[in-house]
Amino acid sequence: MNDQNYDALFLVSFGGPEGPDDVMPYLENVLRGKNVPRERMLEVGEHYNSFGGVSPINQQNRDLLEAIRAEFKQHNIDLPVYWGNRNWHPMIVDTMRQMKDDGIQKALAFFTNGYSCYSGCRQYRENIADAQASIGEGAPEVHKTRMFFNHPSYIEASVDRVRTAFDKIPQERRAETKFLFTAHSIPNSMADFCKYSTQLTESCRLIMESIGNEYDWELVYQSRSGPPQQPWLEPDVCDRITELKKEGNVNDIVMHPVGFVSDHMEVLYDLDTEAKDLCDELGINMERSLSVGVHPKFVTMIRELVQERIAGTERLAIGEMPANWDVCPQDCCLYKPQRRPAKA
Repeated sequence: MNDQNYDALFLVSFGGPEGPDDVMPYLENVLRGKNVPRERMLEVGEHYNSFGGVSPINQQNRDLLEAIRAEFKQHNIDLPVYWGNRNWHPMIVDTMRQMKDDGIQKALAFFTNGYSCYSGCRQYRENIADAQASIGEGAPEVHKTRMFFNHPSYIEASVDRVRTAFDKIPQERRAETKFLFTAHSIPNSMADFCKYSTQLTESCRLIMESIGNEYDWELVYQSRSGPPQQPWLEPDVCDRITELKKEGNVNDIVMHPVGFVSDHMEVLYDLDTEAKDLCDELGINMERSLSVGVHPKFVTMIRELVQERIAGTERLAIGEMPANWDVCPQDCCLYKPQRRPAKA
């Protein structure tokens, strides 16, 4: 879909607390209606409290906003850039009200997630639809950019991040280095109705084509939050590290959070704290690469995705899968999450 009439870019993200008083209300927003034990919510709350109750994600989104605006200015793209979150301020509905007040009629949305699944795409589209219903007449129309898991600029940014971490491994040990790519685990019942794992695997494969196909790599998962009886994608990153040590064939690991675009709390806690502590305990050297963040190539990719839609430029994609669609099919990423029973 090419359309010359977009009058804004809408950066849509997850959100995070920005102080101790925000932590529990934020987590209640995240987990409302979901079948997640309260003990798990309190445990995650302590993760945030150990960092002063502040998630890095909001500041990282502010940095990304400024980088996008600078990129647009450099390339003569005259679009204002707005930002709204699912779970914490600025909320999607509040930003869309501001867009309406500013006269925005049709916006192109960029979701800070490159992989198809309910929580990473369809749920954001539902959030936008709910906001439009709440605002009523005059609410901005919102379309989304496509998933970018195989966009060449995204892969270039990822390769640069991974190579920087790999270069920290002593030359004589690099041949035996294990690469672990991590992504947020999701319920199997969600994964069965989307291409999440397939797209993640393709991103990892494309990254390793540049790093070197001779190296051993795997896709693993982190941050599961559901009840123990509900199957989620595996293996868990820490479980896999333990298995690798038992197999006796790993001294160095390069860890890359391929499923995340910024180094927010789940990356800092699950990888830099839990996984790193485990590696230290097991005598494994772990080098964690940065997420793409505001890497110039990632910002370039966002601009290129926008230009596809406003100017009909080439839809760039590499590897074995085609460029993802612009308009999601009606049944795309369907999922009916397990809900807590209503209280009597």
